Amino acid sequence: MLHLSFHPISSRFSFLPSKSPLTASASPFPLFKPISLPPPHPLLLSSPCRRRLPPLPAADPSVLQSVAEASAVLAAIIVVHESGHFLAASLLRIRISKFAIGFGPPLARFSSSSGIEFSLRSFPLGGYVAFPDADDPEFPDSGIAPDDPDLLRNRPLPHRFLVVSAGVVANIVFAYLVLFSQCISFGAAARQPLPGVLIPDVRPLSAASVAGILPGDVILDAPSVYGLVDLIKSSPGKSIPLQISRKTLPNPFIVNVVPDTDSDGTGRIGVQLSPNFRVTRVRPANIFEAIRFSGVEFFALSATILEGLKETFLNFSQTAGKVAGPVAIIATGAEVARSSSDGLFQFAAVINLNLAVINLLPLPALDGGTLALLLVEAARGGQKLPRELEQRIMSSGVLVVLMLGLILIVRDTLNLDFVKEML
Repeated sequence: MLHLSFHPISSRFSFLPSKSPLTASASPFPLFKPISLPPPHPLLLSSPCRRRLPPLPAADPSVLQSVAEASAVLAAIIVVHESGHFLAASLLRIRISKFAIGFGPPLARFSSSSGIEFSLRSFPLGGYVAFPDADDPEFPDSGIAPDDPDLLRNRPLPHRFLVVSAGVVANIVFAYLVLFSQCISFGAAARQPLPGVLIPDVRPLSAASVAGILPGDVILDAPSVYGLVDLIKSSPGKSIPLQISRKTLPNPFIVNVVPDTDSDGTGRIGVQLSPNFRVTRVRPANIFEAIRFSGVEFFALSATILEGLKETFLNFSQTAGKVAGPVAIIATGAEVARSSSDGLFQFAAVINLNLAVINLLPLPALDGGTLALLLVEAARGGQKLPRELEQRIMSSGVLVVLMLGLILIVRDTLNLDFVKEML
């Protein structure tokens, strides 16, 4: 049986370069890898030095709701991706045997009148669309002839390219539609940079809280978020004077903060950090203006993600720790959802684009790996690789990706603040 789109939800979330505006935190408050900026326009960007994920205290109903919202967004994105494969194959009248969300034992499943099995499975690492084979051991009495023209492997290369790439195309189109919906619902964002670094939140009983820093304060003498994080990390136990601006006070004042020492020996003060700028919303005058505004945002996000992907591979030893699994992504989405409903649109767009980029990588078990095999076949003049070789390549990739996904789930779960507090 052929499987398309074994796409793990594990990626360096949003692949954003250091030159981009970002949010970060100087621990021990979670060093949010992506996190929302103050409403109304959160940005989902990578932190240079994440240690923990956003806290998810189970007792808070609003947190449970935000987790459910983020999970629903992630599930919808997976469904969109798999539906791209499914729709392309259906339009080309190619046989389909399974449509699955997740992997492992099925939690729920049913079969359609056409014999396609739809299932929701135990491990939320992605999903797949499966195509039958004449010699499929799962269906020994299927009655499918080896030369059946409706089998995917018997279709010409252009048809197979369309089916394999359709999931990525679906995510790209959906990302644009999400940004278009955001523009129609909330307007397009116009950002005006302001001096300093904003503190959206302060962790109770942290070094920053003890020093008197409050949410909404602005650190005026910080060169940048990255620069401030580096200063705090390199100064455990040392007093750092910070010039603070507070809306309720007429003049700036100095606060001396002594960073606590984190488990890795670096400093932490327990705040979220964000670029400081004013965001205004511009309502599009008509549908054509909304299309244009959405296009500008779409191409800006896409360029930033691609630039971040390049930096990830060029500096893999420094960026490997920023790989995020489904737990980390949902935790981040929950934090965004709590900040503003507007943030979920941006979160969905970024995850869609990330999923598209990740799936295009020429790695076994990903769509890009299958496309690479098709390119090899095209280069060989249409002569296919031996089926055993293809199966070995893809099976090894599936095993590696599943192991990586499980490792990420365990690691990201243990990095959740409320889990750490229980341990």
